Formats: sequence, C-alpha cells, structure tokens
Amino acid sequence: MSEIQYITDLYLQEDEVLLKTRESMAQHGMPDITIPPQTAKILYLLVKMSGAQKILEVGTLAGYSGIWLARALPETGTLLTLEIKPQFAQVAAENFRLAGLQNKVQVQSGNALAVMEDLLQDNAKFDFFFFDADKLNLPKYLQLALKLAAPGAIITADNTLWKGRVYDPTSSRPTTKAVRLFNKMLAEDRRLESIIIPSGDGLSVARVKDNV
Repeated sequence: MSEIQYITDLYLQEDEVLLKTRESMAQHGMPDITIPPQTAKILYLLVKMSGAQKILEVGTLAGYSGIWLARALPETGTLLTLEIKPQFAQVAAENFRLAGLQNKVQVQSGNALAVMEDLLQDNAKFDFFFFDADKLNLPKYLQLALKLAAPGAIITADNTLWKGRVYDPTSSRPTTKAVRLFNKMLAEDRRLESIIIPSGDGLSVARVKDNV
C-alpha cells in the first residue's frame, strides 16, 4: 500500500455527489485534470480554519474542487467560481445544484482576468482564492488577487511543482517559466507568508499579512 492510498482510505471517502461529479467530466468530454481528493481535503480544511466567508476560484471545470470549497463555507459564505468554457460552466452549475450548493455558489463564464478587473472596479474583497486554470496567467492572477484580498486572506494554487519542471534547469517552456515566476513571487513578496505543500502536483498556500 502506498502513502497516498493509506491517506485516501483513512481520510478521503468520497460521497456519491463527488463521485458523480468526477464521472460527469468523462461524460462531457472534459480533460481529467481536476485536483486529487487529498488536495481537495487540504483546501477544505484551509477554508474551515481560516474562517473564510468569500471565495474566488479560477478554473471551475466540473465543479469538483468548488464543491469541497463551498462545503467548507459557513451558511452565509459564498463562492464565485470562474470558468472560461461555457459548456463546462453549465456542467458545473448542475453539479453544484445536485450537491445542494446552488445558493452558495455562483458560476460565471468568461475570461478570468477581465472578471477580476471588473471585481476590482466594484471594490469586491475576498478572503480565499484558489487558482487551477491556465498556468501562463498565474502571475497576473496573483497580482490581481493581492488587490482583491482582505487582510489575512489565503491564496492557493494547484500544480505549482509542475511535474518537477519548475526545479529542472533544462525546462524553459513558457508555462514552466510562468509557474516558476508565480512561486518566486509568493516566496519573495513581503506581504505574504507562503509555502508549497507537496500534495498531488504541488499546492501553493500563501497568507496575506494583516497589516498590508
């Protein structure tokens, strides 16, 4: 038995809604790139422990990660999740409905950078962010998140070990460079306290300091 299997068997029994959400990805021709259960559980616990009320997620896919995030919210909490592909957004909205979370979750289709700029104009604030979308724009997502973040907000991102390419000096693809830059920004920005958790393909976690 592997470490992952031990952890999964002990802590990560997925219910019918989560299993059906995974199944819906294949049924609708989505890529099988959603976060693994152990990463989802970490996100769930981070939301719970931080007391987050408003979450912004970039990259909805079928809604698997969003269900975990929304379930961790208090009754008055809300999740705004952004998906660039309208057909995926429709599938996710149905999965949120089946999970009984439609009153907590808003699925919005469109370009995430444009939506985040609009949110800035509306003076919106969030206290939890999860990025699991195109990696080329990770540095831009972070810059906007810092403007949208309430003091003490948590910023998270998936795939930040990028299958080892971020620490492979011979890997120089644009996406690899973008993930490297994102990790460097998290590590060096004095407004943040940050770490990468080696769960799945790497989960970056940062906290915005209260005095920024």
